[in-house]
Amino acid sequence: MTTKATEAVGEGVVDEAVRARPAPELRPYVAWYSGYRQRGIAPAVHRGLPSPYLTFILTLDEPLEIAGHPDPAQPPGTYATLLGGLHTAPALITHDGRQSGVQIAVHPLATRALFGLPAVELAGIDVPAEEVLGRLVPRLREQLQAAADWSERFALLDGALLRAARPSGQVPPEVGRAWQALRRSGGRLPVAALARETGWSARHLQERFRRETGLTPKAAARVIRFDRARHLLTASARPPRLAELAARCGYFDQAHLAREFRALAGSAPSAWLAAEGPEESRFRNVQGGAGAPAAEWEA
Repeated sequence: MTTKATEAVGEGVVDEAVRARPAPELRPYVAWYSGYRQRGIAPAVHRGLPSPYLTFILTLDEPLEIAGHPDPAQPPGTYATLLGGLHTAPALITHDGRQSGVQIAVHPLATRALFGLPAVELAGIDVPAEEVLGRLVPRLREQLQAAADWSERFALLDGALLRAARPSGQVPPEVGRAWQALRRSGGRLPVAALARETGWSARHLQERFRRETGLTPKAAARVIRFDRARHLLTASARPPRLAELAARCGYFDQAHLAREFRALAGSAPSAWLAAEGPEESRFRNVQGGAGAPAAEWEA
């Protein structure tokens, strides 16, 4: 298990973050685990950004406070556990200086295998995870709370998710090929090219792709392109120029990049970078998806 950890403890202050890959048998389903625990830090509002992964969170000490969901029609709420589908607008997450839990990044094409339903049923919404996984969730949360350290917590997640996985819950291979092609291209492939990749018509691909991922191919391409751009924007101490970033990530120009950031992140690229802080700090925020994009889902 590869882990990355940071810890800063002062008088009344705890600031921990741990990143780990799941067991090899789980990697077709889960990209990474992220454990976090903070105490005595400044209260904040964090944006949970669109990404190519579903969000599965089990809190430890205090619940998750969602001030605004990707779907504005969904009212704010408090969650001990949360399962959220792919989305194209930010969530707003608040904390009073304390937050703790484990976030699991789930590949969208693994939704059937892990949760027994297609990803479209979770698209754009957040639900208590026990509504989908039943008694497994409160039992697993109790075990995580009682665990001695992060390594033990991640091992518990490995065991629980391996037991929950249904190998028969596979998606059509054509959808898997289309998703992988989109990821490899960084969201650059048009729908017509994806249709040729699958042998389906563009209309049939759009319908099946949306059912299995929760997004249309065009919307998924936007999210994948945006996810790559924001990671590149924070990959080094000296961010690339926005015009260079736009060209590298397949946007028409810098103005196109800025419009997409406002739509998907709620602010312009420079304003988002200034508000969120450096990459290492963002790693501690739930739904942050910090770090380099994980390896592709294998169909």
